[in-house]
Amino acid sequence: MKKLTLTAALFAMGAFAESWTGTVSDAKCKHTDGSAKSITCTKSCVGRGEAVVFVVGDKVLKIADASKEMYMPLLGQKVVVTGDVKDDTLTIASIKAAE
Repeated sequence: MKKLTLTAALFAMGAFAESWTGTVSDAKCKHTDGSAKSITCTKSCVGRGEAVVFVVGDKVLKIADASKEMYMPLLGQKVVVTGDVKDDTLTIASIKAAE
């Protein structure tokens, strides 16, 4: 049942939304608080090979690697992302730090 609910939520995100506010994090720790400690941890984990993910609410989306230059400077930070979600992967069209 949980998988069905998550799948429905992700479909809704991709079908009806264009922009989301969340955190660029790593797949291991999934920090979302934006603290200096969390940003350092996220950068360290990604530097050791952990996948970069986008965390929005309780959903964790993989990030398509099309343009790492877009999101790497924002690791661990709250961001506003515009893009497309297909299955559990986000393709970023634009990204900026959240205010």
